[in-house]
Amino acid sequence: MTLLRIERLTKHFGGLTAVDSLDMEVCEGSIHALIGPNGSGKTTTFNMISSMLKPSSGRIFFEGRNLTNKSPDTVATFGITRTFQQISLFRTMTVLQTVMVGAHLRKKSGLAGVLLHTRCFQEQEKEIRQKARDSLEVVGLAKMEDRMATELPYGQQRLIELARGLAVGPRLLLLDEPVAGMNSTEIDFMGQLVLKIRSRGVTILLVEHNMDLVMDISDKVTVISSGRKIAEGLPREVRSAPVVVENYLGRGINVA
Repeated sequence: MTLLRIERLTKHFGGLTAVDSLDMEVCEGSIHALIGPNGSGKTTTFNMISSMLKPSSGRIFFEGRNLTNKSPDTVATFGITRTFQQISLFRTMTVLQTVMVGAHLRKKSGLAGVLLHTRCFQEQEKEIRQKARDSLEVVGLAKMEDRMATELPYGQQRLIELARGLAVGPRLLLLDEPVAGMNSTEIDFMGQLVLKIRSRGVTILLVEHNMDLVMDISDKVTVISSGRKIAEGLPREVRSAPVVVENYLGRGINVA
C-alpha cells in the first residue's frame, strides 16, 4: 500500500528550479532511497515533505490525505518526522533530555498544564520519558541516558539524533544522510539499525551518498538529477541503468 505519494512536486528559488515535477510513491513498510548528486534537490524534497518548505506547485499525500501546505507540527502529528544532516544538540542537556525534546512534539498539555504541573502534564511527562528511553534502547544508548549529549563521540551523537526522531513515534521516518562522517564499523551498525527500525513497522525514506549502504538495505531507489527523476526501481536495476551511471554513479562513486 502506498503510504506517501508526491505528484509533480516543484520548488523554485527565484530563477532556480531545485525540484522539477517530481513524482514518487513510497510503499508502507519499505526502505525507499532517494539518491542523486549534490544539489540535485534531495534535501529540498525532504523539506517540502516535512513542510519546512512550501512547494511552488504539486501535491503531497500521506495515507491518502493531502498534506500540501500543512504546518510542520500538523505534519508531525500525522506521523512524519525527520533527521538532519547537521546534528543539533544542546550543551546543557543529557542524552535522555535531548531525546525527550523529540517526543514533546506530540505533547498535548498547554501552557497552563506546564505552569500548574497538572496531573495530565505529569502523566504525559512520564509517558514521554518512557518513549525516550525506549528509543535509546533501540539505538543502543540506554546506558548513556545521563551523559551530556555533546560529550559523546560523533557516531553516538548521530544515534541520539535518530533516537530523537523515533521518540515521536513516526509512521514515516525521513533519514537525511544518517551515516555522514561515520567510519565503516559505524556505517555497518547504522545499516542494521535502519533494518531493525523498519521491522518495527516504521517506513523509511532515505537520502544517502554511501551507495554500498543504499544498495544493501533499500527496497526501492529513486534517482534525481537537477531536480528531475531520471531513474527508479530495484537497487540492482538502478545501479546498472546507463542514465544513472552517466549522471551519478559514473562520478567516481563505487557501488561494486
